[in-house]
Amino acid sequence: MPALKKIASTVISAALLSGLALTPAFAADKDKKDDKQPKPPSTMSSLGGEQLAKTGPQVNLGPGAPVLPKKLSGRSWVVADAESGDILAAHNAHWRLPPASTLKMLFADTVLPALQPTTLTHTVKESELAGVGEGSSLVGIKEDQTYTVHDLWLGVFLRSGNDAVHVLSEMYGGVPKTVTAMQKHAEELQALDTTVVSPDGYDAPGQVSSA
Repeated sequence: MPALKKIASTVISAALLSGLALTPAFAADKDKKDDKQPKPPSTMSSLGGEQLAKTGPQVNLGPGAPVLPKKLSGRSWVVADAESGDILAAHNAHWRLPPASTLKMLFADTVLPALQPTTLTHTVKESELAGVGEGSSLVGIKEDQTYTVHDLWLGVFLRSGNDAVHVLSEMYGGVPKTVTAMQKHAEELQALDTTVVSPDGYDAPGQVSSA
């Protein structure tokens, strides 16, 4: 038994020592990882109020209101009253970041009035799908197939299909015309942090938006 105790003590000691030896390395790795995380700019737009220009969580709590949760992972967000439009809370609201598929909301708001989901049909050409980015979310649009505009919009709204966005963009007059119209509409909406490069939100140099 004493021998077993000695062996056990040796194993435990070795484990503790190895753990202590590794701890600083893990801490250093975590610090390096944190250093590589993107950080919001020190100055941002004050559109909507001076408080929205500040970094970090911004909220004016009313009497009895709960505090914000501490471990919110979103880099940038806004919580607004759907009826009044009042901002209730925000976090790095004007930080310009790649919008990804959230840009499809601007696409729909720009193009939908001109391409209502009626019984209008369209036969897809191969060239209309040529600009769809690699790894895009797709609904499965095929060239030489005929679709209703209604179904193409379902592909945008239900599956976030970049292929459907490109086909509708071509029907609208082409991707460049669509991008120009989206940019103009963003400015009309005072979404001044938004720069449109691709109508589907696929990552592209310079394409940004904010919460």
